[in-house]
Amino acid sequence: MAFRLDGKQLAAELEQRLQAEIAAGLLPAGRPPGLAVLRIGDDPASGLYVAHKQKACGRIGVASYLTHLPETVSAAKVLATIQALNIDERVDGILLQLPLPNGLDEGPLLAGIDPEKDADGLHTLNLGRLLKGEPGPRSCTPAGVMALLARHQISLERKRAVVIGRSILVGQPMALMLQAANATVSVAHSHTGDLASLTQQADVLVVAAGRPQMIGSEHVKPGAVVVDVGIHRLPADPELGTQAKARLCGDVRAQEVEPLASALTPVPGGVGPMTVTMLLVNTVARWQQHCGLPFGLRDLLL
Repeated sequence: MAFRLDGKQLAAELEQRLQAEIAAGLLPAGRPPGLAVLRIGDDPASGLYVAHKQKACGRIGVASYLTHLPETVSAAKVLATIQALNIDERVDGILLQLPLPNGLDEGPLLAGIDPEKDADGLHTLNLGRLLKGEPGPRSCTPAGVMALLARHQISLERKRAVVIGRSILVGQPMALMLQAANATVSVAHSHTGDLASLTQQADVLVVAAGRPQMIGSEHVKPGAVVVDVGIHRLPADPELGTQAKARLCGDVRAQEVEPLASALTPVPGGVGPMTVTMLLVNTVARWQQHCGLPFGLRDLLL
């Protein structure tokens, strides 16, 4: 059976490390790290994600500043809010919670964030830094995957890696990070023909397709490391009657893949906790930079 790549455990370990970094720098910095979260509209899932991030900030000593704007807000107002946060000296990281309500284009708004305060690592400049191997904030989910692989000493040198999904949020930066670790990388997407023939070659398979239970045993090479980035809520099983609860699943049919894979991320408890933790890593790293403190997180930012 596949070894469990426990993101929840690693996230807890990294939070302790971040606490220590903050404690060591608090006196010379004269202030804690600050993360500004900008939420637009009342999407319940976004509200839940924001709450998780604020709780994580509270656990390690990061000051959290939430701005909640109505769904009807204009792009100009959002951009003005971002620009105010750019010059707020309390703020080291800015997060624009995605997805945005219909009518708002995330591109210009993400571009309006100061690249040095880009907590999500999605600014064009920071994606370019990743491409060139230069330091800077890293996209949180793929950076979390890399930290998880490193923690369990899963070597990527000369390995064949396949990433399913080509979004700027996960797929594209994931491919660049794997390539930087000397893996040979292929990126699959909705127009890829005969997907299984490609994925069966993968020593490391990262699935970020956004489609529940898309990948099964027919896609996985025996002994492969499988990273499931997806998380979805399935309807409750009606056979359970009044005891039925909605179920969470990923992009991978875990019960099929677990007997084949050498390692597998669980859903929940795999990649999700690491995404939040890497948001904190980006924020604390920018705080260290802004306050002229020793930079102790270099290994987590590639």
